[in-house]
Amino acid sequence: MQVNPKIVKKQFEKSMDKYNENAVVQRLMAQKLVSALAKIRANSPVVLEIGAGTGVLTEELVKNITYQNYFANDLSEKSKKYLDKIFTPLVKGGQGGFTFIAGNAQKIKLPKSDLIIANAVFQWFSDLEKITDHCAKFLNPGGILAFTTFSPDNFKEIRELTGLALEYDTLDKINLEILHKEEFQHQLTFNNPLEILAHMKNTGVNSLTRWTFRDVKDFCERCKTNTLTYSPVIVIAKRCNA
Repeated sequence: MQVNPKIVKKQFEKSMDKYNENAVVQRLMAQKLVSALAKIRANSPVVLEIGAGTGVLTEELVKNITYQNYFANDLSEKSKKYLDKIFTPLVKGGQGGFTFIAGNAQKIKLPKSDLIIANAVFQWFSDLEKITDHCAKFLNPGGILAFTTFSPDNFKEIRELTGLALEYDTLDKINLEILHKEEFQHQLTFNNPLEILAHMKNTGVNSLTRWTFRDVKDFCERCKTNTLTYSPVIVIAKRCNA
């Protein structure tokens, strides 16, 4: 299913104020990604985070690696408000510089970086090979691309009931040397199907379609489960020619 970046931006902006309290799995993904990264490379002078959002990954990363300059990108300019809360005290304390870059990461020129990192972002791009190739162009020699995405089993309950799902590319489509790969599943349990939809809305992942009142009513009547299964994939890679 094709994703409209304008709709993704709009839905995430609506969910930002509630995102952190609802993004349980996304935070777990960030923790696992940073933990694996720190074992491979704990120092990256220039860091670029793509899709920084409200700073779930940012908070984990700045606590576990060292850097000199941190660039953070997001589709929404609203992201800077959340990131400034993280970086203002760090910059004042001498922990490197911070620059925010708004825009679609696949369509803008990115700064040359030693580490490009993204959490639960790359699934929104239509082609995993294209976005990873684009990022690789901006990696310094020996640079690392670290990201999380999802496997086709992600949100299987929604896919089976509605047929709505993103098309998740396999990792064999990326032209990078994979240093670390990890997959896991995490299931959330809710009191009723309506809470499932509320969770999706509050984490900005309801960008696949516009749900009408009738759609919601039909979903709640047909849904026979109160669970939602996430299937994250964690990847740390580097340029093949680096």
